[in-house]
Amino acid sequence: MRAREEIISKLKSHSSETPSKWREKAEWRNANKSWLRYSQRIAMMMLDRMEELGLTQKSLADRMGCSQQYVSRVLKGTENLSIETISKIESALEFEILEPAFATR
Repeated sequence: MRAREEIISKLKSHSSETPSKWREKAEWRNANKSWLRYSQRIAMMMLDRMEELGLTQKSLADRMGCSQQYVSRVLKGTENLSIETISKIESALEFEILEPAFATR
């Protein structure tokens, strides 16, 4: 019985004073999963193209006219991208993201 109390005491000493936000984050991801899927796909396309071109986040940010921090958020796949931002990405990386979706048959 003493060992159990010691374990509980040790666990309590390592617990955070602030409550966890995992539930809120999970609910947010679930509520936004439709556009997050697209954002994640775009992020993967960007990472592949950056590797091909040998670009860093900073150099991509310079090409796009934004901050490296914003590029980092986009590459996490959790940024709700505007058409304007997607166009800047396409221009900076010299490849098409939206055009295949609008191609005529």
